[in-house]
Amino acid sequence: MAGNDPLLQPFQLKHLTLKNRLMTSSHEPAYTEDGMPKQRYRLYHAARAQAGLALTMTAGSALVSKDSPPAFGNILAYKEEVVPWMRELADSCHQHDCKVMIQLTHLGRRAHWNHSDWLPTLSPSGVREPAHRAFPKVIEDWDIERVVADYALAAEHMQAAGLDGIELECYGHLIDQFWSPVTNFRDDDWGGALDNRLRFTRLVLDATRARVSADFIVGLRLVVDEQMENGITCEVGLEIARRMVAGGQIDFLNVIRGHIDTDAALTDVIPVQGMASSPHLDFAGEVRAATRFPVFHAARIADVASARHAISSGKLDMVGMTRAHIADPLIVQKLSEGREQDIRPCVGATYCLDRIYLSGEALCIHNPASGREATMPHQISRQSGQPQKIVIVGAGPAGLEAARVCAERGHRVILFEATPKPGGQVLLLTRSQRRREMIGIIDWRVAQCDQAGVELRCNTYAEADDVLGENPAIVIIASGGLPDTELLDSGNELAVSARAIISGDIAPAAEVLLYDDGADHPGLQAAEIIAASGAKLEYVTPERQIAPDLGGTNLTPYMRHLLPLDVTFTLCRRARNARRDGAKIRVTLGSDYGDFQSERLVDQIVVEHGILPLDEVYFALKPLSSNLGEVDYDALIEGRPQRIERNADGKFKLFRIGDAVASRNMHAAIYDALRLCKDL
Repeated sequence: MAGNDPLLQPFQLKHLTLKNRLMTSSHEPAYTEDGMPKQRYRLYHAARAQAGLALTMTAGSALVSKDSPPAFGNILAYKEEVVPWMRELADSCHQHDCKVMIQLTHLGRRAHWNHSDWLPTLSPSGVREPAHRAFPKVIEDWDIERVVADYALAAEHMQAAGLDGIELECYGHLIDQFWSPVTNFRDDDWGGALDNRLRFTRLVLDATRARVSADFIVGLRLVVDEQMENGITCEVGLEIARRMVAGGQIDFLNVIRGHIDTDAALTDVIPVQGMASSPHLDFAGEVRAATRFPVFHAARIADVASARHAISSGKLDMVGMTRAHIADPLIVQKLSEGREQDIRPCVGATYCLDRIYLSGEALCIHNPASGREATMPHQISRQSGQPQKIVIVGAGPAGLEAARVCAERGHRVILFEATPKPGGQVLLLTRSQRRREMIGIIDWRVAQCDQAGVELRCNTYAEADDVLGENPAIVIIASGGLPDTELLDSGNELAVSARAIISGDIAPAAEVLLYDDGADHPGLQAAEIIAASGAKLEYVTPERQIAPDLGGTNLTPYMRHLLPLDVTFTLCRRARNARRDGAKIRVTLGSDYGDFQSERLVDQIVVEHGILPLDEVYFALKPLSSNLGEVDYDALIEGRPQRIERNADGKFKLFRIGDAVASRNMHAAIYDALRLCKDL
């Protein structure tokens, strides 16, 4: 069947033979060091190349000019020192017959001036972009001449590095800021008629083609419909595409639809869970039919069935599965081996994208090896020694990952779970329709554990004697925790946890104050449920913004659900105490910003304050263990085995992971499990 799979058929792009139809579109994982794609960047792309990917598009985007300062860890393509680093990356992918291209851009207004070289940003008409908030300089003639030359030099650098081609970003950046009536009000030779708006693009293409060889691939990633008032319409976008093709200077179109100047707009272009899959695929197919030209496309094509349809139906020539390859770099390998069922699913959490802005690096919510290829494996190697008996307590994400990895290492694994089925906190969050895809994190691990022979014992509340009765060599406590509602100076007994609302154990009252200092999903998920019930809700947080640990794409769906309902958002207020006042609850609010107070009279106070570890079993077993529960943090960080011995009488090693240690998030829990267990 693999031999007949449309996804595994080659595609001829000019002189270049792409061995299959799968690619990762240009994206910036923000793994650069000093603007250079060094080891981490190279290993990230090489892992996907080694697994059989046909084309990896690097950078999202690499910058061509000093006055296009990095907005999210971008590669500095204008520096000559980039050439050897990109050559190493290209060589590492080429040895697996994976072609390598890079996306080049001048960000225009989509950046901020207050770092790097402190130069003003540029745009055709000086229109501020809401997302990055800079007021750009109106581009002058000498700027245009300089930036055009910068594009050509950056392209020359990439060819010198041995890349197969480039694509120019025309999607919210400087090139299409000339195209769009939203960002180009000019009445000179650079504005007005469409030919004038395309003049800058043609100059860039002319200059680029003059500096690279004829067989160097050049494409455009272009917006064909901005889907915004006064923006590029579908009709105009198609005309731009036709004119670019007719110019004979490009070799492919990478099609996108929408605009990216706000968080909400970006979320429609790059949809998150609960939104439509492949929302722009049919549109990309229409562009291909209209231009009769090679078309690439990526936008939440998260599963191979959708990707296969995109190719077999003739909508695309190359299909981008970018977030899917962050979740599982081995997609092509597993397809080729007839193991499609083993592909780790992308669940649309978009932790990867949001983390770039929040913490400066892309990470997958449930594949902690992505971006950590230097220390973490994508494939678990079988250990060569004597198999050991490993007991794991708790079958949430951390416990299931520990069980999967240990079993794939060849050990005998017994997994205790107190509830009727595995899943832990994931089962709770999937009660919201919009987040049901997260169950893929659990379903995939349960299937992998079953395949590897893990003995799962549900409805078993494991205590110390139950664990000791198995005579294990290693014990891993992944028992999670319970909501912490002890945060008020007084009146904690009146508070209801956000997770009790999410689970349905407690129904929302008529008038609710929700106090959220967890800063992540649970508080807002509870808010959605409360507001949807018809309750009057005040969402209170001590933070200066709503849920600061959520990125813009994940915050967007919550705001779209909450803003039309009876919800008030109150920032910079800290809940101090609560007390009964007749049938009501009187809540006192203070603030970190001054000594003043206010009161609210409500029917219910709901709080989100993280998790308290369920650690009784761990502490009961700790004095009996050989390592006394101690973890060698240096070894953990560096990906080395745990060797600590503290108790000569101990019969087993003991570890705890995930929320059983402290309230963190799902990625942290799964990463705990992988880096601990991969060498057991």
